[in-house]
Amino acid sequence: MKKILCAVLTLCLLFGSTAFALDYEQHFTNDSTFETLEEARASEGASLSQATGRVYIPDPALDSYPANTTYVYRSADIFTSMSAANRMNTNFLVYTDKAFASKDEALAYITGMGLVDLVNQACGSIVLVTPANAETGFGSADQYAFFQLQSAMCNIGYTIKNGDETDYYADSAYYGGLTYRYLIGIDGGATFVNNYIASNLDYISRIAGMLLVGGNMDRIHTVASIVPTYLVNATDDVVEKYKTANATDASGFDGDVSYYFNQALPLQKVFVSKQDSVDLAAAVKAAYNNLFVKALRNASVKSNLNTASTLYSDYKWNQAPYSLSKRNAIVNGETADGLYVTEHKEDRFSEYKNSDGDYVQTWFEVLPEEVKNNTAPAGSVPLILANHGAGDDPVQFLDEMDWLNIAGDKRLAIVAPYHTVNFGVSGYNILCDVLPKLVQYMLDTYPALDASRVYVTGYSMGGGATNRAICSAPQLFAAAVPSAALAYPATDEQAAQFKKYDIPVLLTTSTYDAFITGDKTLGDTSINPLFDYQGMINQYLTFNEMKTITYDFDTYRYFGAKADLYQETTLNNEYTNRIWMMVNDAGVPMVGLSVTDFLPHGLYQEYGDIAWNFMKHYSRNQDTGAIVYNANAQ
Repeated sequence: MKKILCAVLTLCLLFGSTAFALDYEQHFTNDSTFETLEEARASEGASLSQATGRVYIPDPALDSYPANTTYVYRSADIFTSMSAANRMNTNFLVYTDKAFASKDEALAYITGMGLVDLVNQACGSIVLVTPANAETGFGSADQYAFFQLQSAMCNIGYTIKNGDETDYYADSAYYGGLTYRYLIGIDGGATFVNNYIASNLDYISRIAGMLLVGGNMDRIHTVASIVPTYLVNATDDVVEKYKTANATDASGFDGDVSYYFNQALPLQKVFVSKQDSVDLAAAVKAAYNNLFVKALRNASVKSNLNTASTLYSDYKWNQAPYSLSKRNAIVNGETADGLYVTEHKEDRFSEYKNSDGDYVQTWFEVLPEEVKNNTAPAGSVPLILANHGAGDDPVQFLDEMDWLNIAGDKRLAIVAPYHTVNFGVSGYNILCDVLPKLVQYMLDTYPALDASRVYVTGYSMGGGATNRAICSAPQLFAAAVPSAALAYPATDEQAAQFKKYDIPVLLTTSTYDAFITGDKTLGDTSINPLFDYQGMINQYLTFNEMKTITYDFDTYRYFGAKADLYQETTLNNEYTNRIWMMVNDAGVPMVGLSVTDFLPHGLYQEYGDIAWNFMKHYSRNQDTGAIVYNANAQ
């Protein structure tokens, strides 16, 4: 098939990746294909092995999958499995009881629906599923097949040891995905989704949006989780069940289409359309534009919380419910709200190499159109330096931490480097030199950027990079948020800078984070037991000429001391977040800790909002270097 260049639609994993900046590519260079599932599984291992140099084998979860029922369209230039970029592959799962006499007829069906054009633009796959028993239609056997397919497609990054060889499971890398999974049910396929998928928490809570055309739902079933849904010719009782699941409390209409939504959480939305003659292509377009490009799922819940008794419970991302989150889709390098996302590959920083000769070569710039076209007033737009975690992709990190939405809403610029993850060698420490240089490059290149409002954040390895950036050049940054961060003790030379410069810092973590420090009863501190979050908090208190803490976790859980300020909220109607802050002699909050209950080590969109709601209050006077605090900053 003709090779089609995909556009970016929108990048923390635990340690273990050894990818380097010089090797970074966000996409494979594959041609588009249309195969039966059996053909895909026969070809995927060799295709991926050739592209990556790894050994890929078919996922055994699909070994007993019903034969001759399923087709796979794979777009050209799919997001690569060499980093977390393949979490960004868009997946359309289409269930129909329509029979196809040939592959050509099946391809014509999804092409006529407009799905092929959409997935070519987005990068990803279409999985077209017909009943295991064509005579009786969808039933319980198809539900188990759905479970098998879900297990394999979401199993991103899973490996097994085969002697001295590491084998990767292929299906998730070849046509799988995680963050953008959308479900379409047509007629009998819609009835199947209603009765067998929507009623199961594990299944439905991994779906970011649905289109259902026709179909019924048995009285005994309810919808098990919030899920944005576009209903065409649904019965009144089906409509009510989806409204109930999404806790809708407001309504409206647009022409002949009614919609219902939750005012506090507007992603929880149900569209209802009644049509005498259904135009499938028009229905797909409406669902895509109104729901699919606006919602994603983050797999941020503790593993096996609701899936421990299932098969494949040890698979990657075998979690439920996934968190429903906002999406600011990037199409042809641009978002609907006027952000331009551009990949840069240059040798600008090649003088800063690690021991293997690698250096920061790639970064992404996210610029409001008024910055890019230089129509914004000089010095008017804040800049965020955003550092991804080990194994992550810069854009995937921005999307899953909500920075794309925040940048579009608040008109921020972002620079997100792809950096080395070679721990324990010079590769990580060169960031002390490179990251300040990258920030200065952005300030020199774009006059609209405000040098007094430059902020830095990052997750896990990127949190460690954040610590390195602020310890290396505190005068560049107005505030910093290292999240789930690797600790970094500043050198004597770096520490000496803080005699002149203060730096507001909010450290963030969660109670199931493998690297949580502070209350040692909550997690593992073996990574750096002598200098952990307790040490980092005291380091930044010292840098800001504030009294250090003698920790007492028997009296003060989590934080280990009585804070000057405290706030407790619920994030996205899901998890409790607690923030402790210490203020300086002027009453300005300068050093704090954010702990979110029950989340493991991983990206979560609310973390971006926590970071921005802290950062936005600070600027740095460019004449004196002093921190300026604005309690009312918006």
